[in-house]
Amino acid sequence: MRTSYGSADVLEVAEVERPTIRADEVLVRVCAAGLDRGVWHLMTGTPYLLRLGTGLRAPRHPVLGMDLAGVVETVGDRVTEVRTGDEVFGSCSGAFAEYAAVRADRCAPKPAGLGFEQAAALPTSATTALQALRGQGRIQPGQRVLVIGAGGGVGTYAVQLAKVHDAQVTGVCSTAKVQLVRSLGADEVIDYTQQELTGRYDLVLDIAGNRTLRRLRRLLTPRGTLVIVGGEGGGRWTGGLGRQFRAVLWSVVLRQRMKFFMTISRRADLLTLRELVEDGRVTPALDRTAALSEVPQAMRDLERGRVRGKVAVSL
Repeated sequence: MRTSYGSADVLEVAEVERPTIRADEVLVRVCAAGLDRGVWHLMTGTPYLLRLGTGLRAPRHPVLGMDLAGVVETVGDRVTEVRTGDEVFGSCSGAFAEYAAVRADRCAPKPAGLGFEQAAALPTSATTALQALRGQGRIQPGQRVLVIGAGGGVGTYAVQLAKVHDAQVTGVCSTAKVQLVRSLGADEVIDYTQQELTGRYDLVLDIAGNRTLRRLRRLLTPRGTLVIVGGEGGGRWTGGLGRQFRAVLWSVVLRQRMKFFMTISRRADLLTLRELVEDGRVTPALDRTAALSEVPQAMRDLERGRVRGKVAVSL
């Protein structure tokens, strides 16, 4: 937990009260949680625009964590989809704790045969990749798809999901992640430290990147689609949002489509991911499993780009 915004140094392990649940929520005994870039932004409180929803001077909710997998302890009065004792995975606020309150429509049965740590690595990152490709990118079989940031949490799922849709996939990553991205099924892997991005693609996913729109446009076919997922760079106030808003304005006058979006946690998407995992078409890529006390170091490694895929936190 933390009581102020800042680097990983503000994190500490402490006792907190067990959360109470509303009528549409379930209480989950957390077995594992997922760590991703979104949690890092909540920890640092950057960009500052984020604090309008999380607390201006200090975080309203001291416990971090958005993704979890665990066992349902109690269900709210209006909950019918989930029962006590069910093994579930999903998203919430405050997953880095022994217990978490989760909306029933933001969790689903854990994929059969998948451990809690792997299941906790799915919800936000895999849902983001799914919504980016299908909802925003309108991916079609046979398309040439470029995934920039293919070795990260969202990127490892984007590569696999694009292959599920029978696309020709090129993954872009650093040297340390080339073998991982190739093992996920990418048809081609580009090490951006060794070669420039060239070629034309029907769909480009720019994940947590900061390349200019002009550079990204040159990678698109005349009617190609760019989907910006997250985004770094920019000032402390708005981060990469300035580039994203410009992309939307450019789309008004260009034949190329440029999109950005906010991920929405939906039970339907979790059920889709569950099916894909159980069919063996999608597999979480885990860099490691960390204890709760090791979260600060995992955060530092994430910030420095040293995490391949996802980190799971074992509770």
